[in-house]
Amino acid sequence: MKNILSRHLVVPALFILLLMPGPSSAREIDGVRLPDSLTIAGTRLVLNGAGIRTKFFFHVYVGGLYLQTPIHDAAAIVAGNAPMLVRMHFIYDGVSPEQMQNGWMKGFRRLAPQAGKDLQAAMHRFTGLFSVTVKKDDVYDFAWIPGKGLEVRLNDKVLDVIDSFALKKVLYRIWFGKDPADSDLKEGMLGL
Repeated sequence: MKNILSRHLVVPALFILLLMPGPSSAREIDGVRLPDSLTIAGTRLVLNGAGIRTKFFFHVYVGGLYLQTPIHDAAAIVAGNAPMLVRMHFIYDGVSPEQMQNGWMKGFRRLAPQAGKDLQAAMHRFTGLFSVTVKKDDVYDFAWIPGKGLEVRLNDKVLDVIDSFALKKVLYRIWFGKDPADSDLKEGMLGL
């Protein structure tokens, strides 16, 4: 009797386990699949969290934060001098270069109104990288690589590497500062 009863419990339990989804190699948000990990400069980074950047009720991009180990402390991420990457996977089609450049400069001016010459030069160099209309499924990566700088990529093509830790901190404050551009996106990327 005991053997029959255990067989009747084990078989349905195994069946249920087979139906459960297994571990995935990506997280999907709004139709965008973000990989669970990336490698930059030989360092493996894991997806800390992800969310959607919304502006005027439009979904603009899916943002993902990649770190060596998960961290939920925004200030530590902004101040951190360890490898990290923010990915912007666009879901909105047709963001003009002017819109991109103006958006970045507005954020920089708001967060660093007293920027010195070096930081101002780095900010202008950064915004100058946005010279094409962003299309749906374009992917920008902003990787901080200690000893190298802020590597900016569009669709896996390196656009520039800017050796300015001050720029990295201001840029990451746009997403993770006390007054971020999108608080829901911040919470998502922090994994909260």
